[in-house]
Amino acid sequence: MPDSSMPVYYLGWDELHRDTRNLARQLLDTPWKGIISIARGGLVPGAILARELNLRVVDTLCIASYDHDQQGEVNILKTVEGDGDGYLLVDDLVDTGGTAKIARDLLPKATFVTIYAKPKAKHLAQHFIREFAQDTWVHFPWDIEPSYSEPLIK
Repeated sequence: MPDSSMPVYYLGWDELHRDTRNLARQLLDTPWKGIISIARGGLVPGAILARELNLRVVDTLCIASYDHDQQGEVNILKTVEGDGDGYLLVDDLVDTGGTAKIARDLLPKATFVTIYAKPKAKHLAQHFIREFAQDTWVHFPWDIEPSYSEPLIK
């Protein structure tokens, strides 16, 4: 969770959907084999991209690097076979680059795309739509009601 001095941005569903469709427009000219979404942040963008690009092969790379609201130790929970050749590797945001670096090491031939990027790690994404300042905390639609909502499991 951001400290009180950190700028906060509340991303809405409509905005996320529009931005993800704009990313899909950048990717139309390649015959992709499928999508590998980085769970959990890449799941919703991955589903939207799969629809827009008419892709039916969808898998997940499961990497935990956040304990809901703060970065912590990176844990690889599930991998994908192969080197990623011909696949889109999708996440919602590249922030510090920790997750992206691991994902790209695991799938070096995949094309890493993200909807949003921050300056420290935007170079890791081969395509992204919008940049946020490094110190801005982005709340995604699945994390908010109109304001922050604790996960039900807690």
